[in-house]
Formats: sequence, C-alpha cells, structure tokens
Amino acid sequence: MAPEFGRRFVLIGDAEEEFDWRAPLRREHVSTRAVATLPAATRRFNDAGVVPTYVVDYPVVSTPESAAVVRAMVAAGECDVGTQLHPWVNPPFDEEVTPANSFTGNLPVPLQRAKLHALTDAIEAATGVRPTVYRAGRYGIGPATAGLLAEAGYRMDVSVRALFDYSAETGPDFSRHPIWPWWIDERLLEVPLTAADTGPLRHWRGLHRHGWLRGPLARTGLRNRAALTPEGVPLVEALAVIRRLLADGTRLFSLSFHTPSVEPGHTPYVRDAADLKAFWAWWDGVFALFAREGVTACRPDDILAAAGR
Repeated sequence: MAPEFGRRFVLIGDAEEEFDWRAPLRREHVSTRAVATLPAATRRFNDAGVVPTYVVDYPVVSTPESAAVVRAMVAAGECDVGTQLHPWVNPPFDEEVTPANSFTGNLPVPLQRAKLHALTDAIEAATGVRPTVYRAGRYGIGPATAGLLAEAGYRMDVSVRALFDYSAETGPDFSRHPIWPWWIDERLLEVPLTAADTGPLRHWRGLHRHGWLRGPLARTGLRNRAALTPEGVPLVEALAVIRRLLADGTRLFSLSFHTPSVEPGHTPYVRDAADLKAFWAWWDGVFALFAREGVTACRPDDILAAAGR
C-alpha cells in the first residue's frame, strides 16, 4: 500500500435475506424485512465517520421495498454498494439446493457466470451503480471465480476469510491465506476479512491441519481464531486481536457483519434487545480503539487507489 495510506479499516456488511441459520437452505426464504431498519444503523456508522459497503444479494435488490432502501442510501452517499451471491436464491435456478451447491465456486462455470451477471445487472438496475466489489456467499469462491469477476468488470474481491477452513463442508480452505491484500492478477485485488490466531500457541501454524484440536485449544485459551466481527466474537477478544495486529504492523483491517443482525430475531447473534445492545457496544469499543490508535475508516476505492495498479 502507498505509504500515505496510513493505517485504515474498511467495513463490509452482508446485506441479505433472512433465513433460519439452523435449517437447510431453501429457495423460498427470501424475506428482506430487516433492510427497513438498515438506514438507522447506517446513520450510526456514518456518525462514527464510517461509510459501510453493503454487498447485496438477489433477494435484496429484486424486492422493491428493500431495493428502494438501498438505492436511497447509495444516492445519499451513506453507503457504497457491492455484490454478494447466494446461489440458492439467485437465478438462473439450474442446480439442486444442496450444501455443496451453496458454495458458488462448486457450480459449473457457465452457471456461475449466468448467476453473477444476473445479480450484477439487478444491482445496477436497482441502485444505478455498477458494482465492482464482490463477496461470495458462504465465502464460496472457486478456481473460476477470479476470471469471472474480472470478465464482469469487478475490481475487488472480499470473499477470503483468512485463516478459516470450510473444506469439511466442500467449501474453500483459507487456513493458509494471509490477512493483507494482494493482487490476484493485474485487474483484481483481494482484500481478506481480518482474523488472527490468539493464545500462547498461535505461532504453531501446523496445528491447523488437526481439526480435532481446534475445540480443545480454544476452550483452554491456548489457541483461538478470531475474525473482526461482532457476531460470535466478544469485544475483549476483538480488541486483543486489533492490538496484536497493530503491534505486528498491520495497516488495513477488514471488518464484517450480516445486516439482518441490526434487528433482533434474524440471526443467531442478535436474538433480543440485550444482544442488539451488545452488538452496538462492540462497534463503539472497536471504533474507540481505532480512534486512539489513529486507524481511520476508508472505502474500497481508497484501497484500490493505494494499492497502486
């Protein structure tokens, strides 16, 4: 990154339909009611000096009410808009709904292309903006993803969840991926979600090969993996990760959440008013630490400019 970029953070929100996280995925689950509460949440981010990027999926932009909400926020400059592809609710519907097919990168390449272009066109029609930032739902990229994104005019991918492994579910394995950005090719920049291993055994990288050890190591505090999200990561743990990464020289932090969490009852992380209060306390604590350390908010275009291609 260019030296003048300094130390920055970017906030990516997965704007998606509501569904039962514990049940099998279904094409019929396309309600986007929670998007109505997103403008108030976005103003809270804006008041903290943060312009979030909402990566929206097909139900959000194909439902007139939620599409209008996103369009108004984009027009007001309150958020940026990108793409999130949930294949099971994104046409064309030429595949069965199975766990393996929920990772877009597992689908036949022509079907991946068709779904990507259907969603990209729908986002442009709904918001007036041609998206250039992409996230695969369930982080489900595959060997063809980068080429398809570049072909469709995308400049940035934010699908990699660094240090996490989804191969047991037939998804990708990011356990050896770094947390800093890199150019996939001359057209497409990868900006992974920020995560870190904590605990006294955090430097033993070979432990990731032994999945059965992860639970015991986390419960004993010897080694735990934490991503920068309020969903399932306590504030004290997130602050420890940020301090450690700052000490290591990290200059860009990528934070994330699912937008249905801004209204209780839609995700496992925010079930009631107490959870919602803790959700906002997490953001207040993280933003306060960033402010003390001189880490300022940025947007995808700022990152692309500083990355120098």
